[in-house]
Amino acid sequence: MSGTKDQEEFYNKLRAQLQDTSLWPSEYLYKFIVPAKSNQVKIIDEIFNNMGAVITTRKSKKGTYISTSVNVRMKNPDAVIEKYKEVAKKVEGVISL
Repeated sequence: MSGTKDQEEFYNKLRAQLQDTSLWPSEYLYKFIVPAKSNQVKIIDEIFNNMGAVITTRKSKKGTYISTSVNVRMKNPDAVIEKYKEVAKKVEGVISL
């Protein structure tokens, strides 16, 4: 299986879960982990800029990674997935949780 096919299957499952478990628009909590040596957190901030997002960060114990939580009101599951895709495309070394 290709990575793209796996990603689409993941997003299709996520879309179905979000539709079944939430009333939209709804608050959504994104969680990302990025390498601390880069300015990738700034890029995440820019992606969610002007959306009223509450963004919190925390460095790992050894200081090699930064955990970023983004709490934001999203209009529907497709909007949630589009942000995941945008972060994956623009933020180098990101891990989405």
